[in-house]
Amino acid sequence: MRHRNMPFLTLLLLLSVMLSVVAFAQSDSASRPAAPAAAPADKQAGEKPPAAHSDSTYVIGANDVLGINVWKEPDITRSVPVRSDGKISLPLVGELQAAGQTPRQLEQEITKRLQSYISEPEVTVMVTDSKSQKVNILGMVARPGTYLLTSSTNLLDAIAMAGGFKDFAKQKSIYVLRQSPDGTEKKIPFNYKDVIKGKNPDQNISLQAGDTVVVP
Repeated sequence: MRHRNMPFLTLLLLLSVMLSVVAFAQSDSASRPAAPAAAPADKQAGEKPPAAHSDSTYVIGANDVLGINVWKEPDITRSVPVRSDGKISLPLVGELQAAGQTPRQLEQEITKRLQSYISEPEVTVMVTDSKSQKVNILGMVARPGTYLLTSSTNLLDAIAMAGGFKDFAKQKSIYVLRQSPDGTEKKIPFNYKDVIKGKNPDQNISLQAGDTVVVP
């Protein structure tokens, strides 16, 4: 009698274990937080892109190339060169002076002009190709070449950008060649030894676009 009941009891035990496993799985699934639903494709496409960085110190000059982005306005968003007269042209905006302004100042001017046509325009201006604000550093420096100029670059900054002096550089006889508006060239002396000792600090001039620093 006991031997005939054994399979039946075993079956009941297995069935009980299986029911317990199913109940636990359902309870665990119910306790988990639901995964967030994917955003609709059209909403994702309309998300605002991260704001691009625009330099607050770079001064735009003639021949620079600007990337102008107006959010959600593809007809205005474009790459534009700064003409030799320092101006650019944009739809709805018309002509405006770009040379002499920083990218952020130009952003504000474009935004102001677009407000008559667009509700809350969001404008980003980037200098994508700098062809105006550059300085040449030649002679006995570690890395002679052409360097990007900011509004605060002085002679000591320029020498540091070029990697410092080579051996036997004539540090007392450095000079800057600067083109004058009338087309003549001016030679501006710079005695590095004196300046770093605190003498003649006025020789550490701010450089201008087109300057050439010569280290004999």
